[in-house]
Amino acid sequence: MAMTYLTTRGLAARIPYDVRTIREQLKDRLFVEGIHYVRPNGPRSRILYIWEAIERDLLAGFAAKPTSLVPMSRGGVLHG
Repeated sequence: MAMTYLTTRGLAARIPYDVRTIREQLKDRLFVEGIHYVRPNGPRSRILYIWEAIERDLLAGFAAKPTSLVPMSRGGVLHG
């Protein structure tokens, strides 16, 4: 399977987030290194985002999180 690798700028063109927001907020909170992005030449190299993984998880995340459910302390949910 061929992967589509994107720079931060290329990813920003595909999703509704600014380059700075991707770098400062999404990279370490939403995206996981090795799954959503790679550093091909070590820790100081340019980050390349894997479009197929990001697209899969963004679509699955939006479909799986109904807004009317409230999480409860013992793991259940309150249907609102």
